[in-house]
Amino acid sequence: MLQVPVYDMNGSQSGLLEIDPDILGGRVRHQLLKQAIVAYQANRRQNTVATKSRGMVQGSTRKLYRQKGTGNARAGSARTVVRRGGGVAFAKGKQNYNQKLSRKMRRLARNNAILAKIVSSDVMVVEGMNFEVPKTKRMADFLGNVGATKGCVVAMSEFDENIYKSSRNLDKTEVRLLSNLNAYDILCRKTLVMTKPAFEALVADPKTLRSPAEEEA
Repeated sequence: MLQVPVYDMNGSQSGLLEIDPDILGGRVRHQLLKQAIVAYQANRRQNTVATKSRGMVQGSTRKLYRQKGTGNARAGSARTVVRRGGGVAFAKGKQNYNQKLSRKMRRLARNNAILAKIVSSDVMVVEGMNFEVPKTKRMADFLGNVGATKGCVVAMSEFDENIYKSSRNLDKTEVRLLSNLNAYDILCRKTLVMTKPAFEALVADPKTLRSPAEEEA
């Protein structure tokens, strides 16, 4: 069993919670994590770059002048890549960079990312994270007390507008629903901060945590 520290909103450790590594995949699969991150970044590409090859630019394909007898170097059409106004060599066009991972692979990658963070002692659980009104200073003080100022992801089981508004202006701090987390979100920040209900939901059955898009599929 792995142990995860529990903190209160004052930044004091109040206990430990245990989690079975088997429900998170048993072991860290580095190749799967890399594949998930590469796929995520590839799917974020806008893919709007476009240049014209010599076959796309306007102009005649007629040979500019005869091959021999002019004293000039040999030349083809005006659309050649070596002439001004011609095409581009190895022109870039719209390509499909999308990479797909199966639902099982996505979930395993997410759980493996959480497991990797737990093994490296970069996961903490917070109990009593309740904000009556949005308060950025209170959130900043808490993260400073627990040493999560180098970047963190705050994971919630249900959306809380006050927690979101208290964190959105903090540098390198992101708030995510547990069901919307992916391997990239978890690994791109140093610390994973989970509310106690979110951690309990993860321990109960990580396979049931699915995004709305997966529910519709």
